Amino acid sequence: MSLSRRSFLTMLGAAALANPASAMPVFKGEATPFSIEWLKAEAKRLSGQSYAPMEEVPQAWKDLTYDQYKALAFDTNKALWSGTDRAFQMDFFHPGLYFPRPIEINIVEDDTARTLGFDLSLFNRHDKFPEDLVDGAGDPSLGYSGLRLRHELVKPGRFEEFMVFQGASYFRAIGTGQNYGLSARGLALNTGEAEGEEFPEFTRFWVEAPSEDATTIIVHALLDSPSVTGAYSFIITPGKPAQVSVKATLYPRVELTHVGIAPLTSMFLFDQTNRSDFDDFRDAVHDSEGLLIWNGAGEMLWRPLANSTGLQVSSFVDNNPRGFGLMQRARDPEDFADLEAYYHNRPSLWITPEMDWGKGAVTLVEIPSDKEIYDNIVAYWRPRAALEAGSEYNFAYRMDWGEEPKETRPVSRVLNSRIGKGYDKDTSYVIMALDFADHELFAGDLDDITRFISANNGSVSEGVLQRNPGTGGVRLAFKFEPGDAKAAELRVQLLKDAKSLTEVWLYRWSV
Repeated sequence: MSLSRRSFLTMLGAAALANPASAMPVFKGEATPFSIEWLKAEAKRLSGQSYAPMEEVPQAWKDLTYDQYKALAFDTNKALWSGTDRAFQMDFFHPGLYFPRPIEINIVEDDTARTLGFDLSLFNRHDKFPEDLVDGAGDPSLGYSGLRLRHELVKPGRFEEFMVFQGASYFRAIGTGQNYGLSARGLALNTGEAEGEEFPEFTRFWVEAPSEDATTIIVHALLDSPSVTGAYSFIITPGKPAQVSVKATLYPRVELTHVGIAPLTSMFLFDQTNRSDFDDFRDAVHDSEGLLIWNGAGEMLWRPLANSTGLQVSSFVDNNPRGFGLMQRARDPEDFADLEAYYHNRPSLWITPEMDWGKGAVTLVEIPSDKEIYDNIVAYWRPRAALEAGSEYNFAYRMDWGEEPKETRPVSRVLNSRIGKGYDKDTSYVIMALDFADHELFAGDLDDITRFISANNGSVSEGVLQRNPGTGGVRLAFKFEPGDAKAAELRVQLLKDAKSLTEVWLYRWSV
């Protein structure tokens, strides 16, 4: 703990004693030993049994309306570890509505875990919350639906949230000063398959109590579903970026042929690629605008996201990828012209494998959507080989929630992609204009730069490469004539002396 923080807390000491905001935690049951080895053994043990979901809360809690659910709000003044010298604080979410099955939250200290019971006194109840639920809410077995982590991100003594675990295996984080946007999951199963997707759940959590000078906090979780169990550890370091080191051990109950490792979930409605499809005063609406891949061969691939009329699944086959993630590159408020959603301040999320993942594919699933309230983008690593029942599989990766990754190949980034008609609206072709960031080799004669443009269906022109005074880089514009094609895969790259100057731009065009 720094001297400034210690001094700050000392000054507040008298006030804290006069008005003790923090509440003593309510525990249930006896303390039990805890270790990562025990957690793996527990996950393995459960995998040999039939799936048994967590019990649901009473029907009245499940029947809460959205307004009623929000009317019971956690009092952050009563966060776990508030009023202490510990470097982190933790809030809780009550169950009900979208969260019918409460989770178990355990606090670990000195290798011993104790289970938290539900405590209604930690919440502020507003008039809209049904009064007849208050008596039953005093039962410690009711449980919570999730947890929120807070830390002194900017100012000593002011604890600000930076990460949330809530719902199935979902969690989300932000870099310091950012707004929440895309989410992540512990595991994805059968995403986009006709028979439907399975959503594993984090059913039990173990949070290691942090010290007063801790810069990281560790959360462990047990994953369970009809098809698989898993033991997860999250080593979490807030900041910009917020870094999360994930270690996962999976125990399939059945053969898993379609597994998503490090799955990301986001929203893309429209930008300059499909602006004409939406009657909206804003210029763009999205939490993420593109999938970035640093593949095992060292190429940087940029795939703008799409919101087409049908489900799209794209697979980028690879061997030991160096990283991938969903990026938000538009950072100027005027890129969106939205003064409420702050889309320009949503985090990008980059995944760095911390072990060899072998053969497989970065997989992108794009679901049609007509409203920004729906997450319609999923990206993950899909191993080529199935995960066999009764076996153990380990995965490790780092997540960076914040801006663009710094440790990637130094090529020119795609700043923007524009697709639409030109001055002649009666033509059957469309114009595709790609803006690239400045590069030292753009300073010479642009005629010396090779323009690689291809499409597997339809035809493309050779393109025009020009300097763009608005960006300081260059713009490549070309015509795409689809003909009778209903879909086409396009690829664009700028090279000089056989050396790539830019990211490889990939796009799936469809009617």
